[in-house]
Order: sequence, then structure tokens, then C-alpha cells
Amino acid sequence: MTDLAQIRNFSIVAHIDHGKSTLADRLIQMTGTVKDRDMQEQLLDSMDIERERGITIKANTVRIDYTARDGQAYVLNLIDTPGHVDFAYEVSRSMRAVEGSLLVVDATQGVEAQTLANVYQAIDADHEIVPVLNKIDLPAAEPDRVREQIEDVIGIDASDAIEISAKTGLGIPDVLEAIVQRLPAPEGRKDAPLKAMLVDSWYDPYLGVVVLIRVMDGTIRKGDRIRMMQTGATYGIDKLAVLKPQMVDIPELGPGEIGILTASIKQVRDTKVGDTITHEKAQAAEPLPGFAPSVPVVFCGLFPVDSADFEDLRGAIEKLALNDASFSHEMETSAALGFGFRCGFLGLLHLEVIRDRLEREYDIDLITTAPSVIYHVYMKDGTMRELHNPADMPDLTHVDHLEEPRIKATILVPDDYLGDVLKLCQDRRGIQLDLTYAGTRAMVVYDLPLNEVVFDFYDRLKSVTKGYASFDYQMEGYRQDNLVKMQILVNEEPVDALSIMVHRDRAETRGRAMVEKLKDLIPRHMFKIPIQAAIGGKVIARETLAALRKDVTAKCYGGDATRKRKLLDKQKAGKKKMRQFGKVEIPQSAFISALKMDS
Repeated sequence: MTDLAQIRNFSIVAHIDHGKSTLADRLIQMTGTVKDRDMQEQLLDSMDIERERGITIKANTVRIDYTARDGQAYVLNLIDTPGHVDFAYEVSRSMRAVEGSLLVVDATQGVEAQTLANVYQAIDADHEIVPVLNKIDLPAAEPDRVREQIEDVIGIDASDAIEISAKTGLGIPDVLEAIVQRLPAPEGRKDAPLKAMLVDSWYDPYLGVVVLIRVMDGTIRKGDRIRMMQTGATYGIDKLAVLKPQMVDIPELGPGEIGILTASIKQVRDTKVGDTITHEKAQAAEPLPGFAPSVPVVFCGLFPVDSADFEDLRGAIEKLALNDASFSHEMETSAALGFGFRCGFLGLLHLEVIRDRLEREYDIDLITTAPSVIYHVYMKDGTMRELHNPADMPDLTHVDHLEEPRIKATILVPDDYLGDVLKLCQDRRGIQLDLTYAGTRAMVVYDLPLNEVVFDFYDRLKSVTKGYASFDYQMEGYRQDNLVKMQILVNEEPVDALSIMVHRDRAETRGRAMVEKLKDLIPRHMFKIPIQAAIGGKVIARETLAALRKDVTAKCYGGDATRKRKLLDKQKAGKKKMRQFGKVEIPQSAFISALKMDS
């Protein structure tokens, strides 16, 4: 067991692509934690999809042994956190397990929206923060300007910020010294009853459920009987280990230490993140303050292309949910798409990552319906219902009003593109709350409806600012607005999968764009097909798809005109009858393409 004064627990926080994972690589390499021959880029990003996209999705932990310049030996526990807004939940959990943070800022880009969001989480968790300026070897680096920016925008002293290049290893020894000298040691009593925080859990095919814990008070040993204070379940510990990326078995963990345990736990559902672990006999008086559970904000349906794959999809989704506490799912059926699941995500990137993992790791072809958000429907009898899927909207005669979720968005953008950003936010029914400047960059704060953001707001923002804007948001609650459900009717039959909620003022333009697009996407049939957008019983836009026809008058040459007329009337009657009994085949690709309509 290590002495408390010799332990430092810290995380690395930064905006996407500012060099967190690369800095973690260098710290691991310089201290000899991993031998050079086993070293690889982004060592802690273990998922294929993390490597491929170059992003961190899961927070990862590693224990580093470091001998300081004064000859003292220290144990450093590092948690590398994600930078993307969709995974902010991972960041908030990691922050509670450590006492300090390295704030990494790119010396060429400066402070970005996510830098702010993540640093505020660190400040909320009472962290000591050490600013680090990365990419100092690039010709475009401006360390002095970025130091000023950190002081102006975040309000922390950056005069002694460490200048490094995580790629080349320049300045890394100074970072290690700063961790030891400037970050506080953890606190905790060895003789107190055991209190350990459950930081994360994941499923391992050989060991069962693996639980990452941070011990606050007391000591935990192999063979102890433990109790989870939230669920009340008790287990016997089979294995205690620390991660030096590989597991290294140890006999006990003391206060201030971070490690993993396995205890023949069958399902990750049995381990609630934020739970307090204590001994079965000598229990702690009260649990540690847990985390608020994550709340999904974007919903969409996942359906297998081949309905025979439904059971495979169910198994795959359940396995993924084991490792991802913030992903929720329930079964649903759709007339057009058959059986599938309605899934909840923390954002669009989260949705993409889950979808890619399902297709890749479990080899299932998926159809994804339009992303939607939860609306609150207030009925005339005073009750409130949550509406997850626009197709389930109750009859309007019983509805008093609708409320939609709003977000508070913070956008940092260079001055030249400010006009385009303001116009984009106004077009999405945004309300401007604040506009301030930090150097040549504007910081705009907007109140926006979430359903206008989930589709393609981020892509549009990147394209109007040539990729220079950065965007971060948090949920702000619900507000009443004039929303209506728009249905698409094909051959006078409503198509569930294409129902969407829109603002009444926008319904007509949205409906017209959608029917025009569907006219190109649905193949022609033997009869003509009306494609309509309707709100309630009122049609607001219509296109007609012409029928394929045979030239029945080809054999008539000369003679009386009534002969031709007779043949044409006979064909017309046949087409009319066909249209009554005909079924329109809508190809699967049309569902996705019709909904991507803001381009």
C-alpha cells in the first residue's frame, strides 16, 4: 500500500484534437511504464472506432510509477478523458475520482468551446488545475496570446503554463514534475470503514464484470465480502489489480488509490456508476454523493434490414448496453420497418458511434430512422405525457399544448464568420442570450430548440465557418411552442416512419421539400401515386408520381377517333381500379434520404 503523500491522481482535459491522448502516451513512455517495443500511438484508446476517428470515447485509466528529481518515488494515477460534448458524462465521472487536472490547450488554436465546458467541470469538482500549452513546435504556435486567452476567458492564472510538444516529447519532464509539485495528494483515513467509489464498469468475456474503483477511506483486500450501497448486493472479491495498461494483480488497495476488482458479478446492470462500495460487516455510515444519471437527449429507431436478424440485433444491443451506461433501448414495431428498437443517446456522435459498433462488431445491417427528441404533451385533463416518437402523437382534440426541450449553446467563432453563425442560429429559431469577445474571437450564447440542433446543425455550423467554430451545449429544460405533427401520405396511406414534429410556421416549406424529394426516391408504379404532406386532415403540399403506361392505341391507324377513345377509357378504368387495390413499395433507402432534407 502506498503512502498518501506519494500518490497523485489527475485527469487530462482539453478540447477535441488538442492532444490529450498523445500527452498520455508520452507520460507513459517517459516513465517506462510500457516498454518501447509495446508502445503504440493512442495507447489508451483501445476501441477500433476510437483509433479510426482519432477521438477518445471511453475514459481510460493507467497507473504510472515516477521517481521525481529529488529522488522521491511517486505513484501517478492518470485518467484520459474524452473531449467531445456527447461524452461529457464520462468526463464528469472521471473528475470525481481525482484531485487535479492538466488543462491542455493547443498553442495554435487557443481556447475552444469544449475547453471551457471541461474546465468548468474540473473547477466544479474543486480541482487544482495546471495549464499546459501543447503543439509549441508548430510554426503557427502563439503561446503568449494563448496564455492571455486562458486568463481572459477561463480566469485561471496561466503565467506558469508549461510549454510542451506531446508529439516530440519536448517539455514532458516538466509536466511530470508539475504533477508532483503542484497537484495535491489525496486525503483519506486507512483505519476508517471502507468507502470506495464505483467510477466505471465494463464486461470482459473471461473475467465477467470488471469494476474500476477509487478508494476514499479504508482498505480493500482480495477475499473481502463487499456490499454495494445503492443496490444492496453483496459479493466476494476474486481479484484486485491496477492498470499499467495491462492488469497487474495486487493484494490490497488503500485510500487514494485507483484500481479494478472482479467479484463474479454477472451483469454490468448490477453495478451502478457512482455507487459506494463498503464492507459487508463493517459498513460506512453514509454513501458518497453519487452522480446524476445520464439523460438521453436524442432518440432514434434501429431496425435490421433483414427482419430475420432481429434476434441478433437484440443480443448485440444488450451486449453494448453492458458497457455503456448512457445508452438506453426499448422494443418498438413499425408498419414500414417491422420489429426494432427505440434507442436513446447523449447526442448525434454517440448515435453514430453506437450504430458503427453494431454494424462492425456484430455484422448487422441497420436502418436508422430520423433522430428525434422527447416532447412533453400536456392533455386537457391536466396530465402530461412524454412523446418519444411523433407517430404516437395523441388526438389533437385532447391536447392542450406541447413543450419542446431547449438547450443553451455556446459557440466560439472567429470574427469574420460571426454574421453567418448568427443567421444560422436565427434560422433555427434561436434566441440570442449573450455576445462577448475574447481577442479576435466572438463567444455567442444562444437558446436553441434541441430538435433543430439534432439533425445537422453541427455540420452546417462547421461548413459556414470553414471548420473554425467550436460548439458546446447543455440542456436548459422545456418551453411551450407552436409545434405540429406532420404526416406524409403515400397513395393516401400515412407512412409512420416519415412522421416528424415541426414548428407550424416552418411546416409548409419542410413539407414541400419532403414530398419533392420523395417523388424522386419512390420508383414509378403502374398507377399514379399522390404524395402528400398533411397536418391533421389538412394537406399542405402535394406531388403526383406519374404512372408507367402501355401505349394501347398503337394498333389503331386511321378509322374513327371513338375507337381510340374507347381503348383509352378502358385503360383509365383499369388504372383507377389498380390504384384502389395497389400497394406502393417504398425502398428502404428512401426513408433515410427523405429525412436528410436540410441540405
